[in-house]
Amino acid sequence: MIPSQLYNTVRFCIKNKLPLLIKGSPGIGKTDIVKQACKSVRAGLTISHPVVSDPTDYKGLPFPEGDHASFLPFGDLKQLIEAKKSLVFFLDDLGQAQVSVQAAAMQLLLGRRINGHKVSNKVTFIAATNRRQDKAGVQGILEPVKSRFISIVELEKDVDDWVRWALKNDMPTDLIAFIRFRPDLLNDFKPTADMVNSPCPRTVAAVGTMIMDGLFEEFGEVGVGDNHSTGQVYEIISGAVGEAFAAEYLAFRRLYRELPDIEYIIMHPETADVPQDPATLYAICGALSKKSGENNFDNILTYVERIQPEFQVFLVRDATALNANLMKTRAFNKWAVSHKDIYV
Repeated sequence: MIPSQLYNTVRFCIKNKLPLLIKGSPGIGKTDIVKQACKSVRAGLTISHPVVSDPTDYKGLPFPEGDHASFLPFGDLKQLIEAKKSLVFFLDDLGQAQVSVQAAAMQLLLGRRINGHKVSNKVTFIAATNRRQDKAGVQGILEPVKSRFISIVELEKDVDDWVRWALKNDMPTDLIAFIRFRPDLLNDFKPTADMVNSPCPRTVAAVGTMIMDGLFEEFGEVGVGDNHSTGQVYEIISGAVGEAFAAEYLAFRRLYRELPDIEYIIMHPETADVPQDPATLYAICGALSKKSGENNFDNILTYVERIQPEFQVFLVRDATALNANLMKTRAFNKWAVSHKDIYV
């Protein structure tokens, strides 16, 4: 299931108070999608971490009352009982939790009550876990716990979904264009015991955040030597997403900074040079999508008509994601009609 599909699935489950389990590799966006879905339906969100929890967190704390004892709810459990508005209780990294903690949570998931306390009918239970092959400390989930969820879905990467997210969240244009050029590097997660990171949506976004925070302004535009080991910026990006990603991205960024004058292309769409190198084309389309507006979209589409169809689709999708008003222009409608076989 790609991110946009998971987003709609989570919304459906929240509206109908259905418990859902999401699995996927680390950093692929499980938690962020749940947060976005909660915000879209105006549901509250409580994030619980069973891996550091105790069974009493879900069962309540034994408390003496005369000659007997009852379980006194506190913390998150108290919230679940007293919720007056739509609330999602998100069990993050459930697969890493101890068996005793999973068993305590199981009573909440299906019975929606525990030790005499009833969970509010405003609450939706959603959980997430990494997979066993991810080497993230997942030992598994008890069979009775798994069957308490209405469905178990796996989140997979999708470049188009990530690009739409990146455009809305002001990620650097050259980074977006690079992911278009090298889509396999969006999620090249490799479990290892070594102290290194792999590319995944979370770590790629971390690189974008550092760039937007002034990484290159602080340390300069540093090249990468033949041994891929020169420059402080290279070391920082390598630490975020790995050496291979850092080397390729910095090489792409140099190419991006040496592009033909984008304004000249927009002003002279019929005569401006069209590069043949795919990396340069991805970079140009990324820059043009950022520059697209109602007043120049006709010229931009005139230029990209001279490029292979797949690049035209990338540009149009990214430009309209940034500015939905472009879909109301005569230029867009003309292009969409003539390319209806490739643009859906």
